[in-house]
Amino acid sequence: MRILLVEDNVDLADAIVRRMRRSGHAVDWQHDGLGAASVLRYQSFDLVVLDIGLPRLDGLSLLGDLRDRGDATPVLMLTARDGIEDRVHALDVGADDYLAKPFDFREFEARCRVLLRRSRGQASAAIQVGTLVFDSAAHTVQVDGAPIELPNREFRLLEILLGKLDQVVSKDEIAKGLFGFDDEAGPNAIELYIGRLRKKLGESPLRISTVRGVGYKAESALE
Repeated sequence: MRILLVEDNVDLADAIVRRMRRSGHAVDWQHDGLGAASVLRYQSFDLVVLDIGLPRLDGLSLLGDLRDRGDATPVLMLTARDGIEDRVHALDVGADDYLAKPFDFREFEARCRVLLRRSRGQASAAIQVGTLVFDSAAHTVQVDGAPIELPNREFRLLEILLGKLDQVVSKDEIAKGLFGFDDEAGPNAIELYIGRLRKKLGESPLRISTVRGVGYKAESALE
């Protein structure tokens, strides 16, 4: 999934970026509010992780501008402030969740997963298609109870396709979910990952079809 991190603490930002990228997410980082506001006007994200205390434009003002434009992107607020008034204010402005610093990275990742699931209308971390079970929380894929080992980027590609099961997902949408601004992705990168994913899934009950000139569609092979 494509995540924008807005955090001025360089050490914390670096730790978050490295951890989320190891999980296969595409993560872009902005260290101040004005830079993030500019990026958010032309690039869409699946999740924004936003610090309240930012230089040039504070996180609450940035969040307010985002919601005023009708942008419903899930936002997880981060702050060193732990007062109830700050939490209530953040939620009233439009934050979807709130996490006080310092935090455990396991909780941070869990909250991110919940917001990403909620934005796709999923009540559970697990998606099942026939005997294929995809679990984003456990980071596992199984077919007939047997594990399918997928590298992080192929795992996230499958997550994107399953998030729009039976719908066509454009190459552009896939690229935005898989690759950040700093990622080097050639013109045939998506086709390469699709080919690898199909091979790993083999005779599973999930079929990934190519919709020529448009993108790809994941659907049950049992229907």
